[in-house]
Amino acid sequence: MDAVNSVVDSLPREFAKDSVRLVKRCHKPDRKEFTKVAARMAIGFVIMGFVGFFIKLIFIPINNIIVGSG
Repeated sequence: MDAVNSVVDSLPREFAKDSVRLVKRCHKPDRKEFTKVAARMAIGFVIMGFVGFFIKLIFIPINNIIVGSG
């Protein structure tokens, strides 16, 4: 039981150490890096929008055939 308690007690300390290490390694992106990331995200949003649009465009007639109109 003491082994379990020692492991449970050390978890918050390890998490705190890992969190401090992560924050120290992080840096604020410069303008060039930020614009690269923003452009890639915008391209991803547009691609996902077109994929969703075309899937919906394909499945509307299929759904009308299955359900029938009337």
